[in-house]
Amino acid sequence: MAVAPPDNGTPSAEPRNGFDRYFEISARGSTMSREVRGGLATFFTMAYIVVLNPLILGAAVDEDGQKLPIPALAAATALVAGLMTILMGVVGRFPLALAAGLGVNALVAYEIAPEMTWADAMGLVVIEGVIIAVLVLTGLRTAVFRSVPTQMKTAIGVGIGLFLTIIGLVDAGFVRRIPDEANTTVPVGLGIGGKLVSWPMLVFVVGLLLTLVLVVRRVKGAILIGILASTALAMVVEALGNIGPSFVNGVANPKGWALNVPELPSTIVDVPDLSLLGNFNVLDSWSRAGWLVVLMFVFTLLITDFFDTMGTMVAVGQEGSMLDERGTPPRAREILLVDSIAAASGGAASVSSNTSYIESAAGVAEGARTGAANLVTGALFLLAMFLAPLVVVVPFEAASTALVVVGFLMMTAVRTIDWTDYEIAIPAFLTIVLMPFTYSISNGIGAGLITYVVMKLAKGKARDIHPLLYGVAALFVLYFLRGPIESVLL
Repeated sequence: MAVAPPDNGTPSAEPRNGFDRYFEISARGSTMSREVRGGLATFFTMAYIVVLNPLILGAAVDEDGQKLPIPALAAATALVAGLMTILMGVVGRFPLALAAGLGVNALVAYEIAPEMTWADAMGLVVIEGVIIAVLVLTGLRTAVFRSVPTQMKTAIGVGIGLFLTIIGLVDAGFVRRIPDEANTTVPVGLGIGGKLVSWPMLVFVVGLLLTLVLVVRRVKGAILIGILASTALAMVVEALGNIGPSFVNGVANPKGWALNVPELPSTIVDVPDLSLLGNFNVLDSWSRAGWLVVLMFVFTLLITDFFDTMGTMVAVGQEGSMLDERGTPPRAREILLVDSIAAASGGAASVSSNTSYIESAAGVAEGARTGAANLVTGALFLLAMFLAPLVVVVPFEAASTALVVVGFLMMTAVRTIDWTDYEIAIPAFLTIVLMPFTYSISNGIGAGLITYVVMKLAKGKARDIHPLLYGVAALFVLYFLRGPIESVLL
């Protein structure tokens, strides 16, 4: 895996002070400067969530036709992300940042909220987080994690690397969905009509090539430098070309900037609106939507959070060579516990379940190896509550360069999978390809584990399967069949 170049020779394993000893900075072969760079890189690759989460949740209405205020959503999103990321750093001591989960927020906005009030919907998120916390405290979540074969964990990391790559390419507009009216069976294509014809795409390409050159030359801070240089270039291009956003008054502008327009804001500091904190209800949803609907929603949230985090912590640990011989990161129980607390906290703050972010791998690629990096990332999220105008300066075209580079670095672990052993190779293959092709970490893990159990049974090797994996596979079968089950029962 990628290893950050040393700052001043090889870091000493002897702790320099109490702070170093607590976070094990020297013991993990890191330095404080690497941790700071890593924390900065992680923040810049995931700061978009402060803008994107409010747009997703704020566009939906609940059963009563109510909407959540976008300014309050932005402030609460940054607050919870900052606090939970710092908590992960202090308790988990692992360079894994947290924020409102993409995919889960869409589920809450467009499937759960229309069946009840926003307070009820967020109450279900709190319930789901509490259930996961109980599973961690009883040891079940950690036991399930350890029951997954090591090579399958490697496949999960590789699949997430490809997932990150497609996210980066799509967010930057380098890869786009081909419109239905194009009358073609090809689902995606290059740029606009198969061509790179916009200035934002040029910024992405130049930024990506610059970052790759810096990585090849092993320049310290390569990914962070790439993000900042791409943002500076984007600001110059916008100042000269006045390109504007990708949507103007609801009308698509394919050649515009994705998510953020890179221009200096008129206001730097703003007072955060924290009115949404505590606006949740854990009881009324059962009577308004019915117990069966509520159970299906909670089950879907549970499965998604449970296994997304498992995959993410493996991928990040794999990127930083921080896994033991069983593919388990240090302090796994504490990491999973903080993640479950974050899920409940997101619901309590009305910003949807907070979960571990795979973009943390960008920070690890910059050298972060400990929770000290989280202190930097978390502090920046807290500042983002007041400095939201500055956060929205970085467009997807600049930040996405990091995701593609990190995707490559994570992909290199594929060489450790035994492709001659079909019993593991086939499940690994499905795990890897289904993550990017279905845009879901959980789908890839589920398909891979179900196939692993089937392959072993087909070869008469039932004893090779950890008992817990039978239950996990059965749950994933229910997860994939939840559509037909809902249509029959509801």
